[in-house]
Amino acid sequence: MTQERPARRRVDAQRNRDKILAAARAAFADPQADVSMAEIARRANIGSATLYRNFADRRILLEALYGEEIAAICRAAETSEGATAGARLQAWLYRFYDYFLHKRVLASELLELAGDASPADITAEQILAFIASIANIPGEPEFRKPILIAALDALWAR
Repeated sequence: MTQERPARRRVDAQRNRDKILAAARAAFADPQADVSMAEIARRANIGSATLYRNFADRRILLEALYGEEIAAICRAAETSEGATAGARLQAWLYRFYDYFLHKRVLASELLELAGDASPADITAEQILAFIASIANIPGEPEFRKPILIAALDALWAR
């Protein structure tokens, strides 16, 4: 019986962590939102002590929140489809664009992972800044998508 209690606490602790991350993900879905730790605890329906036991501060919470998403973007670089390396990079840049549109954060961490796979005479950092700039153009995503397509096509044009 004593062995069941620690396992139950681990399950409960994981459940609380998952609730916190889900609440934080929903709260931060609006890039203009200024969400406090107290608001996240309220949304997760937990006490602030439980929140801080899992995430000592906002930075740690944000790192955990976006860690999986960054890992997925990085895995996408390895699994992007395309006949050539350039086509795979371009597919990944489209995925990065979609990610950036919805998150608009942590691009600098992605830069470190992008390497120097530049199809033109510019750096990976410049390409990602270029994509981020397109994502920041005012208007609906349908308005920006043709701009992205034209820009990436031009980037690969020899």
